[in-house]
Amino acid sequence: MNKNWIAIDWGTSNFRAFLMDENRCTDSVSAPCGLMQVHDRQFAAALQTLIQPWLDQSPQLPVLMAGMVGSQQGWCEAPYVSLPAGGEQLARHTAEITTPWGSPCRIVPGACCDSTFGLPDVMRGEEVQLIGLAALYPQADHCVILPGTHSKHAELHQGKILRFSTYMTGEIYAVMLGHSLLGRDLPQAVEDDAAFTLGVQNARLAPCLSNALFSARTLRLNGTLTPAQVPGYLSGLLIGAELLQLPAKEAWIVGSPTLNGRYHRAAILSGIQLHPADGNDCFIRGMSQIYQKLNGEQL
Repeated sequence: MNKNWIAIDWGTSNFRAFLMDENRCTDSVSAPCGLMQVHDRQFAAALQTLIQPWLDQSPQLPVLMAGMVGSQQGWCEAPYVSLPAGGEQLARHTAEITTPWGSPCRIVPGACCDSTFGLPDVMRGEEVQLIGLAALYPQADHCVILPGTHSKHAELHQGKILRFSTYMTGEIYAVMLGHSLLGRDLPQAVEDDAAFTLGVQNARLAPCLSNALFSARTLRLNGTLTPAQVPGYLSGLLIGAELLQLPAKEAWIVGSPTLNGRYHRAAILSGIQLHPADGNDCFIRGMSQIYQKLNGEQL
């Protein structure tokens, strides 16, 4: 087994790569070169350009990728694995790709299940972070929040992902501000704890989110909110509504410090205890787990 390899998170909007020495990251690169920025499906050429400095040192480094690169719109589809599943199942269903420069390359599959509400649900990329979280923190044997454009609430047990549910929190926030009456004629948004807090509190008062969202308009009209406070209020309202769906009063949260911080504030107001974990650390460890299993070794 080659102890030097490359782990890649390639999504719709962004590209991140990590140069690995076994399970340790020695270098990294990120670029706003998501799948949508790759023209005419020239994925191999785009990848080679982004990692060329590493290939100059070792021309045939193994590559393991995860994220939307394995979707139907990506480089090569890696079909979803049905839950429950752990790192071994994900490794077994990786999709193999031939690269023009000779690097062995595989794509980690996504995961699918019926959500908490009995509806079909899917994820790509987050499954790697969940496997990594389970390896880094074996005590994380319960609910996990992965905030983002499409936030996930997942259940872990003994290193396996049992099921998850998706909440379009980030996308609804962007749509409301950019394409609805609620975001019309707003000045530059500012961080406002009072508006955020009010949003979290009002999420508990109005269980119907489509009704609660309109309060961003009415509270502006009656002077409770200034126009600059509307984004903070909407953020609190949406995150607060999402947290109402947690099955317990304790959970892990995997993501960036900025986004995690908002969820922490909302959780405190909602009486929920969150344990933070760094998203990059979880991704790297999860990819390392899968890479080792592909090569028949244990970390």
